[in-house]
Amino acid sequence: MASKRQLKLPVLEIFGPTFQGEGRAIGQKTMFVRTAGCDYHCDWCDSAFTWDGSEKPKPMTVDEVISELDKLGSYDYVTLSGGNPCLLASNMAELVNKLKNRGVTLAVETQGSRWQEWLKDIDQVTLSPKPPSSKMTVNFETLDFIVSNLRDDQITFKIPVFNDEDLAFAKGIQERYQPDVLYLSAGNPEPQAQGDIVSAQLNRLRELWERVAADDTWGNVRVLPQLHTLLYDNQRGV
Repeated sequence: MASKRQLKLPVLEIFGPTFQGEGRAIGQKTMFVRTAGCDYHCDWCDSAFTWDGSEKPKPMTVDEVISELDKLGSYDYVTLSGGNPCLLASNMAELVNKLKNRGVTLAVETQGSRWQEWLKDIDQVTLSPKPPSSKMTVNFETLDFIVSNLRDDQITFKIPVFNDEDLAFAKGIQERYQPDVLYLSAGNPEPQAQGDIVSAQLNRLRELWERVAADDTWGNVRVLPQLHTLLYDNQRGV
């Protein structure tokens, strides 16, 4: 009898321990597993290497991924990132199942363009529908379906803001889904820039703070930095 074919994941990076830089889990100690492939090609994408062909993923079995995580040290929290990890079905479901069986808290970062059943087993699903500056179009029918199939306490909405149109888009997301908190971050328009970007990022954060603070129509909103850009500029693997 033929042996069962082992499922593999297209892995670009496994790194940590580090800290989550954005959203509800900002400051959370975590390991990262970054997979290749994305159905969006955002204009300001800070991870374009996941989809532009500039880097080739390494096909890894789930056990190989877990072995690489184990080599990095002890952990109880893992973030699945991309690209869009929700492009992956049964191969990602196997990883989710094995990590959950080990008592690991799981987070995923996605734009909310694809549904997978394994999302139901994720502790913290960060949905980041992309605003107009990305030059992508949000499929609200799909996003509505994802939201309706997850518990409220699983979902975090996080929107990167680059301009006034993005801020209006974020207001629309808040009105449509009424999350307990909407997380906004000051976007990084030059993710390939070398050297110190901290001053520019802090200026964008201050401008966003002031815009939101002056508008009393906002509900429960938190305006946060992309913390990793303040500590490590545009370095990868941090």
